[in-house]
Amino acid sequence: MAHYVATVRSPLPPAQAFAKMADVERFSEWDPGVIQSTRIVGSGPGVGTAYDLTVKAGSTSVMRYAVTEIDAPRRVVLVARTLWLTSVDEIRVEAAPGGSKVVYNATLTLNGTLRLFDPVLGLAFRRIGDRAAAGLRRFLGHAESRP
Repeated sequence: MAHYVATVRSPLPPAQAFAKMADVERFSEWDPGVIQSTRIVGSGPGVGTAYDLTVKAGSTSVMRYAVTEIDAPRRVVLVARTLWLTSVDEIRVEAAPGGSKVVYNATLTLNGTLRLFDPVLGLAFRRIGDRAAAGLRRFLGHAESRP
């Protein structure tokens, strides 16, 4: 299992930060690994809404993410399952001084016997996560921590 957590402070109010993060069609604006995102089921953020994300990690592939839980404006969970792996992404937003705090928590698990390669996936996922976290800070108008 590969795991990555990014916490970003934003000057945006929690509801506005949540709205930006829950809009999966905007993922390509902050995650350099996402080339395109298209909503294919549903009319907006909600349980059952599904998105096809064209991702580039070595080769290009399409992963279908579905919203499995949502508690607007605090939390949304997206899950994608392919033949090779399962991805669970949780986004939490809470009020913080001067705006909000956004926590992006992503877990990738290789399926079946491929789990033997989870340690290698973990190394690659850290680099992918670091690039996405940098984009997330820009996307949310990162606020510097104050003493």
